[in-house]
Amino acid sequence: MPKETAVYTHGHHESVLRSHRWRTAANSAAYLLAELRPGQDLLDVGCGPGTITADLAGLVAPGTVTAVDAAEDVLGRAREATASAGRDNVRFAVADVHALDFPDDSFDIVHAHQVLQHVGDPVQALRELRRVCRPGGIVAARDADYGSFTWFPDVPALDGWQELYRRVARANGGEPDAGRRLLSWARRAGFTDITSTATTWCFATPDERAWWGGLWAERTTASGYAALAVDGGHTTQERLAGIAGAWREWGAAEDGWFMVPHGEIICRV
Repeated sequence: MPKETAVYTHGHHESVLRSHRWRTAANSAAYLLAELRPGQDLLDVGCGPGTITADLAGLVAPGTVTAVDAAEDVLGRAREATASAGRDNVRFAVADVHALDFPDDSFDIVHAHQVLQHVGDPVQALRELRRVCRPGGIVAARDADYGSFTWFPDVPALDGWQELYRRVARANGGEPDAGRRLLSWARRAGFTDITSTATTWCFATPDERAWWGGLWAERTTASGYAALAVDGGHTTQERLAGIAGAWREWGAAEDGWFMVPHGEIICRV
């Protein structure tokens, strides 16, 4: 069975976790919510700091949520988030999505948010998600599509950021334009009953611009992504500093607007 082969491009710097902690079931898993029922057993793959996990646990209680991530350290944040939300129906484990340590037919719902763009073999990952899902259950995935990000006003250095990020992510074994590929990957994994949709995040208020532009400016110079970009020979610290400045310039624009498109799939097993 293949093991994890991609490097998680973002890492777990505070600027990354700050954006991940903003995510909720409402803003990041709305396409799935109508399928959730009390008493279901749910697997949350790539749970990160656990804010979506906590919401999902509330929706399926008294069912259980199993939250897994490839990184041991971030599971501590997830435990804190679910405890703070009063969720006592969540268990945690380190896992490789290519080879999950669960029996066949273990879960009613299998959920993965912003995961498949970072794995070495997304088709194999989806086969594993299908394997651990019970007949009649659902495998759901949502991923951004970096090549479709769009913004206003035009800040030329952000075009350079977009190209650089996609190049670094692919060099690390991932696929940053995963959103547009989810349907294709699911078909290759053997699913036949697939609903494919798309939704967006949009950042346009002064507070949203300051938050989004600020965290990406910091991420560009201080995160694991920054180190991978420089150490991999893709760019220089000086260029990254220029891109960080472009993020701040965009964030300060009174008419600034940024859209992050996502592909989504609901696969019935």
